[in-house]
Amino acid sequence: MKDLSRKEFLKLAAGAGVGAALVAAGCGGGESPSAAKPSHAVAQHPASPKPAPSTSPSFKAPGMTVVKGPDPATITRAAVEGLGGMSRFVAKGDDVVVKPNICTDYHGPEYAATTNPVVVATLVKMALEAGAKRVRVMDQPFGGTAANAYQVSGIAPAVEQAGGTMVIMSPVDFRDANIPKGRDITSWPFYSGILDADVVINVPIAKNHGAAILTLGCKNYMGVVANPNLIHQNLMQRIADLISARVPDLTVLDAVRILTANGPTGGDLADVKKLDTVVASPDVVSADAYACGFFGLAPSQVPYIAYAADMGVGTMNLKKVTIDKIQV
Repeated sequence: MKDLSRKEFLKLAAGAGVGAALVAAGCGGGESPSAAKPSHAVAQHPASPKPAPSTSPSFKAPGMTVVKGPDPATITRAAVEGLGGMSRFVAKGDDVVVKPNICTDYHGPEYAATTNPVVVATLVKMALEAGAKRVRVMDQPFGGTAANAYQVSGIAPAVEQAGGTMVIMSPVDFRDANIPKGRDITSWPFYSGILDADVVINVPIAKNHGAAILTLGCKNYMGVVANPNLIHQNLMQRIADLISARVPDLTVLDAVRILTANGPTGGDLADVKKLDTVVASPDVVSADAYACGFFGLAPSQVPYIAYAADMGVGTMNLKKVTIDKIQV
């Protein structure tokens, strides 16, 4: 079916809720030859998302929403509402962590090296609206200090205005986590906040990466582990191992702007492409697989996606995923 226009979307949303206004549209992808074949990645998560509230008797939450439009707040909210709403993932009293990509303190959001601050703030606000007792936001920049990067990225002021808390991770707040599915590493020090949170919302930006090919949802966990440089010793498999330790409950992939070359830090606006798109899914592998298409790549061309799928973290075969696309 064709994408909805903004007028059509608003008309349907007013009568049946945002979720029922979405238009189902599948998108094909590939599975690695040796991959396990889970029917859907949600069943593989250690902590399954809360059931989606029905917006109509026949409403069934899709496996992914892809929303395009000029306003980052609007498309972010519509993407989560299309999955059944934030209350599907966050309950009253939950401790929520939102994990964006904030890799440097020397480029603003226009360079697409860091997650869009409006996307992050909208998710913070939605989690609080759903009843979260607190929402913390954090990352470990490898370029500059966390305090400076939080400000330069625009994420700190946006999050604080939304009611969330920026956290600078202390070395004493990391502890070893078991990685039962790990194929190269079976334990690694994680930031305790990620391990203890009731809900983890993963908010990567889609961008090029010199070593990993792409930085997407799975690789975003590099920012919440100790000794990230050691992960590069077997980068692709270790990324998959890390994401399997604590699979995020929700991944919202920022493609408002993407970095097409010279990642992960960028620095040349000629490498930035504006897509005005947000992808949301409870399956981080599916979200990453879909985002490969923004760069003209198949999921199988990004090994950590194939490895994570093979480990049962999620599915990269997008033919198995119900994908709703809308234009707002």
